[in-house]
Amino acid sequence: MSDYLRDGAAIYRQSFAIIRSEANLSAFPPDVANVVVRMIHGCGQVDLADDVVATPGVVAAARAALEAGAPILCDANMVASGVTRRRLPVDNDVLCFLGEPGLAELAQRLNTTRTAAALEYWKPLLAGSVVAIGNAPTALFALLDLIDAGADKPAAIVGAPVGFVGAAESCEALAARTDLEFLTVRGRRGGSAIVASALNALASTSEV
Repeated sequence: MSDYLRDGAAIYRQSFAIIRSEANLSAFPPDVANVVVRMIHGCGQVDLADDVVATPGVVAAARAALEAGAPILCDANMVASGVTRRRLPVDNDVLCFLGEPGLAELAQRLNTTRTAAALEYWKPLLAGSVVAIGNAPTALFALLDLIDAGADKPAAIVGAPVGFVGAAESCEALAARTDLEFLTVRGRRGGSAIVASALNALASTSEV
């Protein structure tokens, strides 16, 4: 038989130890560093830490919101699917509206993507929610526009869409905000796995 580590718990412990030994986490408070470790674990790139930007209070804000029963609003089904439901403190709703009837027509009327148009369904749910955007830069831009237009603010935003058109710019727009609790990744990197990893860390108080 091949010689490899078979103990799942030991694999996790060793993985997190390697991440902490190789990644530069010095810029983050301990609770944010714990989330960044999970994000690195989700993508296998320790230099991700160099591109993460977060407000000092984002973890506390997100956890308080989740413990109060806030929903998680996701831009993509892949993000929603990556949330480990047993980690959620009160069986929080994890919502994505890409399957809503008439969404394509709504996007056409609004002259935007389906993912950005789906934010119309977020409006009554935004106040105190936890927002997770890991796919579409247009969704992150649209969210910031909604807030600037007077929409209720989420408790916390994990915004790390991936891609080559608008991803870096949308994350920079989020990173420039002083009125929101957020976590983002500068540049083109991001995606569903990274954002879902961050959500799972935000939902758990255990250290890694």
